Amino acid sequence: MTTFFAYFTVVLIWATTPLAIQWSGDSLSFMAAVIARMSIALALALLIHAVWRHRLYFARDNAAIYFAASIGIFPNMPVVYWAAQFIPSGLVAVIFAMSPFATGLLSMLLLRHNPFTPKRVLALLLAVSGLVIIFWHQIRFDRASIYGIGGILLSCFLFSFSSVWVKKLSSHLSVPIGAFQQATGALLFSLPGLLLFWWVMDFGVADVGLPVTISVKSACAVLYLALIGSLLGSMLFFLILQRLSASIVSLITLITPVLAILIGRWIANEVLTLETLVGVAVVLLALLLYIPWSLMSVVRHGRCWLSACFFRRLAKGALSDSHHPETGLEAIRDDMIRYK
Repeated sequence: MTTFFAYFTVVLIWATTPLAIQWSGDSLSFMAAVIARMSIALALALLIHAVWRHRLYFARDNAAIYFAASIGIFPNMPVVYWAAQFIPSGLVAVIFAMSPFATGLLSMLLLRHNPFTPKRVLALLLAVSGLVIIFWHQIRFDRASIYGIGGILLSCFLFSFSSVWVKKLSSHLSVPIGAFQQATGALLFSLPGLLLFWWVMDFGVADVGLPVTISVKSACAVLYLALIGSLLGSMLFFLILQRLSASIVSLITLITPVLAILIGRWIANEVLTLETLVGVAVVLLALLLYIPWSLMSVVRHGRCWLSACFFRRLAKGALSDSHHPETGLEAIRDDMIRYK
């Protein structure tokens, strides 16, 4: 249940991230927005560690995992923010949906595991086709679009490489690193590179310097991305990455564009066209093909879950109503016999 909740929360966070990234650039350069987001997230993470009196262990294996995870922040995040300036957020989601292919390829190279069955290859191709149908009307192949598409493709590779490398390094640890500790370590290791790149871009190449004023939209977006996107989102992402395969985790990039459409309809009152509805149906069909499941297994797991809930409540009630433990256990045994 915890893994399911974490997975769904990451999907929801990632579905709202593209809009928040665009809002954060309302009065900030793309690098200033990245720096503000990651600095706030790191400061809060270190504060939480201090309050909980948790230490960040920098042993060789731990440091290697922190470094591998930091690639998903630097250079990945500057690339995403830079590319988002040139193409719509929907197209960002379409291109980033190529992550399962990159993750599968890197899993074969680094983890020596091949997730590409013929059925999954068909499902991934079908999912990408559905995403292209959804956002086809947004595609404009000019020079700016080429910059944006190339940047998101690079980000897709960096994200997949970071995820698979973390998975490989974590498999050799006798004591796994906590998800929050891993997220904090990744932020800490990525900060020097972010600061250096910010200095080069804003004070050298673009020569924009420090922002004079920050709009409310940018401030709220940066705070949301720092607290929810970077801190909570990273912690939950590393949690599910420890418990699920890298290929299953990469499915998040297929679900989030569909959810982003629904959020856009609810928040911005966007019209769902026929192409959008067809694309959503194709993506959902692809997800059903990709995930290994059967109707009998769903029924079996549902019955087991209901039985576990029933016996847990039965045991709690019997033990609370009994003054002696043996009496309570006897009542539970009798009820179990009647239930069977």
